Amino acid sequence: MTKSKTVFVCSDCGSHYAKWQGQCNDCGEWNTLSRLSIDGTANRNRRGGFSGTLTPPKTLGEVSVEDAPRVRSTFEELDRVLGGGLVPGSVILISGNPGAGKSTLLLQVLCGLADSQSSLYITGEESLAQIGMRARRLKLPLDKLKVMSETSVETICAAWDELKPSVIVIDSIQVMHTDGVESAPGGVAQVRESASVLIQQAKRTDTVLFLVGHVTKEGNLAGPRVLEHMIDTFIMLDGDADGRYRTLRSSKNRFGAVNELGVFAMSEKGLTEVSNPSAIFLSRGSVPAPGSIVMVVWEGTRPLLVEAQALVDESALGNPRRVAVGFEQNRLAMLLAILHRHGGLQVGDQDVFVNAVGGIRVVETSSDLALLLAIVSSFRNRPLSTEMVCFGEVGLSGEIRPVANGQERLREAAKHGFKKAIVPRANLPKKPIPDLAVIGVGKLVDALDALES
Repeated sequence: MTKSKTVFVCSDCGSHYAKWQGQCNDCGEWNTLSRLSIDGTANRNRRGGFSGTLTPPKTLGEVSVEDAPRVRSTFEELDRVLGGGLVPGSVILISGNPGAGKSTLLLQVLCGLADSQSSLYITGEESLAQIGMRARRLKLPLDKLKVMSETSVETICAAWDELKPSVIVIDSIQVMHTDGVESAPGGVAQVRESASVLIQQAKRTDTVLFLVGHVTKEGNLAGPRVLEHMIDTFIMLDGDADGRYRTLRSSKNRFGAVNELGVFAMSEKGLTEVSNPSAIFLSRGSVPAPGSIVMVVWEGTRPLLVEAQALVDESALGNPRRVAVGFEQNRLAMLLAILHRHGGLQVGDQDVFVNAVGGIRVVETSSDLALLLAIVSSFRNRPLSTEMVCFGEVGLSGEIRPVANGQERLREAAKHGFKKAIVPRANLPKKPIPDLAVIGVGKLVDALDALES
């Protein structure tokens, strides 16, 4: 008879203990240990040898390197973020704030795939009536997609083996539970073991598995961090519940590039794709205003034109505020120090607010130059030309460093009708770009002088 081993797992940090104790030694929290039963089959096999057939190892030359076939998800923006489509046997974890549209997006995807792929949508948070009402409100096809309301992993796997779906959605992993763990759903041990069973089932049956994950109030994935290592792709759906636009970004992808960005708009028909994201980020006023400039950032495999805004105002506090929305807070403080040291502009007694229009989160350093020029424009109360774009990384010694894909960025700016560009000197095009005057700068002072020309 197979014996099971009992361990105790901390629900906050995931540490293991041989016996129960009141406080976790690693994280210091009290009463967070829950009991977990582990099957002893693995230990028995290890002592007595393998009971099955051992697969002989292969050399690298014998391994097939053919690309895995991909299934189109009916959303080009989602396919872009995933690296070209859905890979059979892959596990995709999608997370985001409540109300961002995770369930809506996956319901639309599965209803679109149901005509060509056997699909199954499993919800543990909503009733089937709620799913049906949402599908009817979005005017989605109703006759092909199979749905279940279930939270037991064992029951889900039994239905999985019977229906044999090609694509399956689990909404959400935090409410699933397995019989081998005695802790409540949502705990570290329960989420980890439930995900492990579902992932093994997906790999064994070559099924595309979508897992919906919750986020904490800090915006991080709730549950054990090991969950991000177990899955193949991790994507985040960002956007305010009362806002119109949503951005889908991948932070891990074994089948494509990371930091790829997809843009959607929330409408009465659900999430719709935005084919030209630069257009929504360039909805500027007709009258030029100080502190506004357009920058060209690189997201995944394409350039995006985004408006950067800055507001510099005299501070009424002893400690002036530095607020960054869509930019990194620490990088803003560094750029202000560079502006003082190498640009001769002192804003130490001023409140500085910066914002990336459209709710986009800028993660690359090519926005440095645009951010500084917008701050200078607001401080001097001088509007910048609405036909000008810029990009470039600013170093600590005041130099303007080149960025990748400079030619593609300039061509994207010219395509949208911009007439002037301030770029790093090393990013000057080898051939002139029609209707676009490109100014190369090597130092921050050169860029400030170019604003006056």
